[in-house]
Amino acid sequence: MTNREFFKTCLVNELAATAAVIEALPKENLNYKPHPNSRNAYEIAEHIIAHAFDFNVILTEEICDECLVMPFNEPKEGSKILSDNWDKAIKIVDTLSDEAFENINVELLVSGNPLLTMPRNAMLWFFLFDIIHHRGQLSTYIRPMGGKNPAIYGWSFDTK
Repeated sequence: MTNREFFKTCLVNELAATAAVIEALPKENLNYKPHPNSRNAYEIAEHIIAHAFDFNVILTEEICDECLVMPFNEPKEGSKILSDNWDKAIKIVDTLSDEAFENINVELLVSGNPLLTMPRNAMLWFFLFDIIHHRGQLSTYIRPMGGKNPAIYGWSFDTK
């Protein structure tokens, strides 16, 4: 299995759990945050959704000006926006050669300012790991918000 094939497998496997976590957010409490210095649930979900959009830019371009916001009105809509962008990325991975996946550098900008440059595959893994990190963070918000945690890597107490 190549790195590209493994990345696609991981991308496919992480989609359902990520979409489920966003959809599980109680819409009436999206401003919840556990501490004054924390991001609120909406901001974290928006960040995750924006990264799914960024996947498509990283896969097709050599410069990615990170999408910092991806507005949505309610969690179900946010989950759909995420899933649509994620599904598109999965299809694009199939069109890339291993060479294009491994050896083309992509420059990451933040608000138009250069941050770093790395091979496309490294940047894709970087964004996927960041999504997984923020999904875990967001999953700790769901119960205090009054919601039920979905299964991520197996059942949760709330899905028994």
